[in-house]
Amino acid sequence: MKAKVLVSLALFVGIGAVLHSAIPGFFFGMKPDMMLLMMFLGILLFPDKKSVGLLGMATGIISGITTSFPGGLLPNLLDKPTTAFIFLALLLMMKKYGQTTKGAAVLTAIGTIVSGTIFLTIALLVVGLPGGAAFSSLFVTVVLPTALINTLAILFVYPLVSSIFKRTNMAAQP
Repeated sequence: MKAKVLVSLALFVGIGAVLHSAIPGFFFGMKPDMMLLMMFLGILLFPDKKSVGLLGMATGIISGITTSFPGGLLPNLLDKPTTAFIFLALLLMMKKYGQTTKGAAVLTAIGTIVSGTIFLTIALLVVGLPGGAAFSSLFVTVVLPTALINTLAILFVYPLVSSIFKRTNMAAQP
């Protein structure tokens, strides 16, 4: 893996951490997971297994240690790498459309919902959320709004970052 790829991925994780810390909570202190947005952006620009694995693990660790969710470390450590590889698989299946802004938005929406589902399922099993009602209420009040926020954000961020990376020859060549 080249140094410029590592630096770019580190920047995405760092920006995601800042966004994760700066965004206020909106449902009993729960925050939208803006680190997912940066993880997905990194996968869109560097869609190889090594980059995706590294990005998923780094995002999981940073997200886990900065989460406001009680007992959220373990769910984040398991959720982010899993979601990263699911996102990569979806991107590769949608190869023709995945690199477009609309494709990136669709993948981001799906990826955020997948991540939220995995996270809440692990939290329910490990941390002990009180039954399906807690899962449903957190899914509707946190995961779905986060999916909307991330989808809207990727519509603005992806074309901008993608054009910068193309001009500087930094993005992975498909």
